[in-house]
Amino acid sequence: MKPSHDEQARLHELALKLAANELPPGWELVQSSNFARVACNREQQIFYKEFLPRSPWEKIKALVRGSRAGRARRHSDALLQAGINAPANLAWGKLPGGSKYLFNEAAAGDDVTTWLTSVLIERSGEALAQRRQLLKILGKFVGRVHATGFIHGDLRPGNILAEYKGGRFLFTLIDNERTVQKLPPPGRMLLRNLMQLNMLPPGVLSRADRMRFFVAWRRQMRDLDSIEAKLLAAQAYHWAMQRMYDKGQL
Repeated sequence: MKPSHDEQARLHELALKLAANELPPGWELVQSSNFARVACNREQQIFYKEFLPRSPWEKIKALVRGSRAGRARRHSDALLQAGINAPANLAWGKLPGGSKYLFNEAAAGDDVTTWLTSVLIERSGEALAQRRQLLKILGKFVGRVHATGFIHGDLRPGNILAEYKGGRFLFTLIDNERTVQKLPPPGRMLLRNLMQLNMLPPGVLSRADRMRFFVAWRRQMRDLDSIEAKLLAAQAYHWAMQRMYDKGQL
């Protein structure tokens, strides 16, 4: 929902300061790619993102596809409309230098990588049961995302936030700039998303862990042939392991 004129003006003034590397009280910079400037106010639970140009051709591409900020905003709205958690948009606009910015609500929880490598790293007792629950519900969540036709642009575990609330996990997709919706979802795009989710070493994510996720994911993909589903799982795993080996992560 578009904010009021006064709120839009207030947030635009704030964007001008953040773009000039001024940090008002309560705001801090967040590590991001070289093509974005990100800041957050943890007390107010607001994130700011300025989309920096990736190449001289970006303005030309934006004429056809829309700006990166516009795509991020539209895709988050589409996910929310489909009942899939994504950060709610608060305000957006254009800076004097031509860059676009977007304010959105901070999503609750920690990313899945943090849960698996720090919070639920113990393999005994309550932590193990909670870890298995996370993987099963994560598989169901990602399966529902894919069954609805959404393909995330970079579905690393770090781009899925998990909140443990009321005895169960709730998930939110972030960084939705390159998310697309295609029905039926192309197999190659599904494979890439599954590969991205597998980009954790065996010491963090065992084969049994991966199978728990995949079985839950498969149950949501009712139109997917069982043989094709098994091939996707195997190819995604081997592709991820090869990529991590090439990067020196194995």
